[in-house]
Amino acid sequence: MARTHLTLAQLQAFVQVARGLSFRAAAQALHVSQPALSRTVRMAEDAVGARLFDRDTRHVELTPAGRELLPIAERLLDEFHGAFGELAQFLDGRSGHITLVTLPSLGVAWVPLAVAAFRVQHPQVEFSLLEAPARDLLPMVREGRADFGISVRPVPDRQLHYRHLLDDPFELVCRRDDTLAARAAVNWSVFATRPFLASALGSSIRTVTDAAFVQNGLTLRPAFTFPSVSAGGAMVAAGLGLTALPRLALPLAHSPALASVKLQRPALSRPLGIVTRIGRSLSPVTQAFIATLCEMGRGARAGPDPAQALLDHQSN
Repeated sequence: MARTHLTLAQLQAFVQVARGLSFRAAAQALHVSQPALSRTVRMAEDAVGARLFDRDTRHVELTPAGRELLPIAERLLDEFHGAFGELAQFLDGRSGHITLVTLPSLGVAWVPLAVAAFRVQHPQVEFSLLEAPARDLLPMVREGRADFGISVRPVPDRQLHYRHLLDDPFELVCRRDDTLAARAAVNWSVFATRPFLASALGSSIRTVTDAAFVQNGLTLRPAFTFPSVSAGGAMVAAGLGLTALPRLALPLAHSPALASVKLQRPALSRPLGIVTRIGRSLSPVTQAFIATLCEMGRGARAGPDPAQALLDHQSN
């Protein structure tokens, strides 16, 4: 039975000789001595268990076994070089797959912009975009179900690293025909005079609104609790009350019937950034995409209103 434990060097030597039918030319192309090339070819013949070349001092010809092996060897070398070419693209950050999880509001207002900008220079990169509220997002990063997350600043965690991107200010959301819509700004205390619609417990929005009421000494019982920003916007449009949303979440509640007004005393924002798992290596393409996000964050922070800068970019 023929043995087929051919090495890569033996395949390369065989193919180089077979293509030119010259040991001298093949040795020059491979930058080896002719005796070394001859030894490699003999080792290939020993591995196959058959002569691959009929040769004398003047002529070199492929044997039947050599003619049979040549297309197989060429295909194997092509596959090898193709695979390493793909690896080179991966290591250069030009290809790969990125799985990221983000807060729903950022999945609408920001992430699509970053993906579109990134794919202009990296068209071979594939993305899996996941959405989750903050309480579910962090475990997904911690357990490796996502390469990284874009979320609010987490509490100190030995397994997670947070890199700040920008602050997302809160605004009051009311009906456009409400008298509050004509104001330049309102205080958080306004919610004590109207039915308040609250985000679900555990959401990044609820954490900030609860803190605002504590700072103002307000004890409010929500008239309704909404499960999503779009549902909250629909409830406000239906006249069920007022709510407070971060500016980057406003596109999720978009409706001609709604208006937003700056909230002050206090002026609160939710800090947003990139969350990665400590000790987990990120692929080159993931690192490159995070760099794109950070660049967008720096550009937004350079203006007077980072969140509005991102929304303006989205609308252009």
